[in-house]
Amino acid sequence: MANDYWNEPNTPSRDNYVGFRLHKNENIVFQYDLDGAGKDTVRRDNFGFGAVVGNRLSDNIKIEFETLYTGAKRNTSDKKLDYDIWSNMFNVYLFQEFSGAIAPYVGIGIGFSGIWGDINATTYHISDSTIDLSYQAMIGVNFALNSRIDLNLGFKYQYYGEIEHKLHGTEFAKSTADATEFYIGAAYKFGIK
Repeated sequence: MANDYWNEPNTPSRDNYVGFRLHKNENIVFQYDLDGAGKDTVRRDNFGFGAVVGNRLSDNIKIEFETLYTGAKRNTSDKKLDYDIWSNMFNVYLFQEFSGAIAPYVGIGIGFSGIWGDINATTYHISDSTIDLSYQAMIGVNFALNSRIDLNLGFKYQYYGEIEHKLHGTEFAKSTADATEFYIGAAYKFGIK
């Protein structure tokens, strides 16, 4: 007979958790438009890392705060592009737990991202930063390795935001950043009934 951890009497309920995540950006895209010369797209695979703090509100809903750093660099024939992003998201998940050990989920998140963009060309150098609205959608599976440790695997799309680049005080370029990402993470659960 399967041992359902959550239904054992006098056992602490792990309603709160802290953890970390490693992201693999399959396609982080910076689409920039240089001075009306037409759009160009930088697609760059990269890694990101972050931390989460969350709470299991009920048997099927949990909320979490996620902070994440990622970025991308690319050299072309006439310019060097360098972007850094720090996103801070509030996420809500719907999940269904099976046998107290496996929980597939879907989630959405909204928050703000700080974006630092640097375009270094032969005749100019633009370096700007901004904070913009971000949103994301996730799907994945959570595995309870034991009563304290969870392993998390997932896939998500995240829109990070848009940054305007100014040259001599006027808008010269605009970059839009979004990505599709795979991630793996671990969480430590704590709390009592």
